[in-house]
Amino acid sequence: MELIEKYANKDYFYFVFRVFVGLLFLQHGLQKLFGMFGGVGGNTVPLMSLFGAAGLIEIIAGIAITLGLFTRLAAVISAIEMLAAYFIVHASGGLIPLLNQGELALLYFASFLILVVYGAGKWNVEKAILKKETF
Repeated sequence: MELIEKYANKDYFYFVFRVFVGLLFLQHGLQKLFGMFGGVGGNTVPLMSLFGAAGLIEIIAGIAITLGLFTRLAAVISAIEMLAAYFIVHASGGLIPLLNQGELALLYFASFLILVVYGAGKWNVEKAILKKETF
């Protein structure tokens, strides 16, 4: 119990964690669909493709997670996307994430699991609008 009381600012740290994860995930979607931040190989991906669907999920979920709006739902969908990304894109290069460049997908997956368990946290739009966390 002392350990928990020692970290009384955990709500602030969790808020920062949630916002960082959301904004960084959003950037991946913006990169894929709009070519921002250099695009994917300098280009965008077609919306009606597997990478286009991934980009759309990343944009919508990134915004939702950042704002704390249906955070758990967005995190579940994003976690599934990251598992799919790892096995579809990266695992064919071997099972060691550092070698197959899948460590970011797995790190996002772990982050989304944390968000699923803890939800939006103390400060979020969902509680402000709906007075409770729905998902």
